[in-house]
Amino acid sequence: MFIRFGYVSSALNLWDCSPAKTLTYARYSKLDREAKKEALHSVTKQNLEHTRRMIHYNIAHQIELYRFSSSLVPLATHPEVKWDFLTPFQDILKEIGELVRENKLRTSFHPNQFTLFTSDKAHITENAVTDMHYHYDLLKGMGLEKEGFINIHVGGAYGNKITATERFYKNIQCLPDEIKQRMTLENDDKTYTTAETLTICENEGIPLMFDYHHYCANQTDDDDLEELLIRFSKTWEGTHAKPKIHISSPKSEKEFRSHADYVDLSFIMPLLKKLKELEMDCDFMIEAKQKDRAVLKLIEEISAVRGVKRMSGGSINW
Repeated sequence: MFIRFGYVSSALNLWDCSPAKTLTYARYSKLDREAKKEALHSVTKQNLEHTRRMIHYNIAHQIELYRFSSSLVPLATHPEVKWDFLTPFQDILKEIGELVRENKLRTSFHPNQFTLFTSDKAHITENAVTDMHYHYDLLKGMGLEKEGFINIHVGGAYGNKITATERFYKNIQCLPDEIKQRMTLENDDKTYTTAETLTICENEGIPLMFDYHHYCANQTDDDDLEELLIRFSKTWEGTHAKPKIHISSPKSEKEFRSHADYVDLSFIMPLLKKLKELEMDCDFMIEAKQKDRAVLKLIEEISAVRGVKRMSGGSINW
């Protein structure tokens, strides 16, 4: 069983390297025309340069999984702003993409919880389509539109999960096929269970992004982890990518759904053992608060388990 590990957005071991510097609309609206353009370009340039630094950091540490920040471009989808961010930054976007491909990294995006397709309000679906376009455009600007994935949740239940699911099937038709093909769906910690999300994935031909922490927080008596993992793995067939799992552990028993700073190996050990039984190769995206530090710490701990061999800075074989 071969597993690669990665982290989300920011490498905390790098000084001042946030890829999510912001520009609020309130501040933007007070500027004159030239200052508006300068502010948008300045923040975006910094975010992309920081992203490039982190890609180099990942290469140096052999961390092959990385999730781009969704906040790379300020006000990119704001209805009063919507600006061309691809043309002025085409060179650095292309450079980032080339680094990713040349070093065989796996990258992705994860839009916020407001990007959903279960609402009965047309403007929310329209906003979701706009946001998915934004993420896809960034992948395309990097030349990664054939390999990068954009992960979202199913959405809200709005008091009737069956009706909301029916709306998902209807509203998702608003998404262009090329963007839908880069989409994954993640099971929730409160609303849509792993089994429910899997059914939607199977019906729509969308890979499941299995979140083990969410599964533990939102499972039913009928859930069988082995059966779910087998179904999960099948949703990735034909994508040319390994099944991908989100890993984190509870902050505390009282705050079970909140993510801890690091990943508790004992918490994910049942999953690891089941994956080993199935001999299922996969990729782990670490969603711990300490990000890259949590990745490096977890790999060290897993490598100490009998039978586990560390294969690189960011991967193990068991």
